[in-house]
Amino acid sequence: MASSVNFPHFFIPPYIIESIIERGSPKQKERAHKMLALSSQIRDRRQSRPGVVLSGMTAAPGQKYRLIHDAQFGSDLPGLLIRREGDAPTGDKAADEAYEGAGQTYDLFNDIFGRNSIDGNGMNLVSTVHYMQGYDNAFWDGEQMVYGDGDEDLPEEERLFNRFTIAVDVIGHELTHGVTDYTSRLAYRDQSGALNESFSDIMGILVKQRFLGQTAEEADWLIGAGLFTSLIKGKALRSMKEPGTAYDDPLIGKDPQPGHMKDYVKTTSDSGGVHINSGIPNRAFYRAAINTGGYAWERAGKIWYITLRDKLTENSDFQDAAEKTWQTAVDLFGKSSREQQAVIEGWKEVGITVHTRKKVRCMDKIRNWFRDG
Repeated sequence: MASSVNFPHFFIPPYIIESIIERGSPKQKERAHKMLALSSQIRDRRQSRPGVVLSGMTAAPGQKYRLIHDAQFGSDLPGLLIRREGDAPTGDKAADEAYEGAGQTYDLFNDIFGRNSIDGNGMNLVSTVHYMQGYDNAFWDGEQMVYGDGDEDLPEEERLFNRFTIAVDVIGHELTHGVTDYTSRLAYRDQSGALNESFSDIMGILVKQRFLGQTAEEADWLIGAGLFTSLIKGKALRSMKEPGTAYDDPLIGKDPQPGHMKDYVKTTSDSGGVHINSGIPNRAFYRAAINTGGYAWERAGKIWYITLRDKLTENSDFQDAAEKTWQTAVDLFGKSSREQQAVIEGWKEVGITVHTRKKVRCMDKIRNWFRDG
């Protein structure tokens, strides 16, 4: 099955770029303007070739196969092949981090969830580093990963972003957009889009926690830690534990994420607030993982992954996600289990009530009736 999503998913939200355009130095403003323009060009280019599949995309069953390319500061993809599966490290930090991060992401999905790569059929993990000069973003374009070097070419006093391969959860986040493309295909708008972003954060944080060997209690639950330079007053791009607290900086503003439905942000920007309102399901997952204890990927992560794979649809909203994660917890661990109760309590903490199975069926019928007319 080919992906039905015909536009890239960019890691840095547009509102951060817009803040830099409004408040940055002349050089920072110039770079932010170029990034917005380039993002639009990338989106148009991707939409002009929907359904394209790279040649040689499939590895042997159960085996990961990574291909790392160097764009050499240009925009042609995938670029010069510099490392393939089994090759020794190149000595290029970005290339080797992209290789490691892709491997860690593959291993989470394969070893823990039984998924054979992004598409479930052994898709090769293709990555390109050194994309453009000073590109402050990373993205999944429907076929491969692309990473910018951040502001490494600028004087130290102008640098806002480090290279985008520096955080393994960024890699896991973006690759999970590919998994979503091949499973539920959550529409990238409003609540379904916020769920799309949230599932990427969830799987990204699980990649990070598994890589570090951390339990849910030990982990920091920060997405994109290390991405900002010391010029930015912030610890990460997002906090799943405490949405809205990741950064508060004169240049990029304050983290706008809510952690409860009472603070849900209604907006037409950012595709209906997909990077903003994802804080709500993010915190629900965090609470469920803490309440189940141990390693988050073993129980809470499995519940969320199976829900993404089997139970959500393109237009699923937060309520649907709450009820379907509960159903999955019951299916996996039983109706009286600690896990299903943790799911209920996790969603309750963000202002969403999980209904009983009978009520779920009734609510599904009502939603379907309104949707289908």
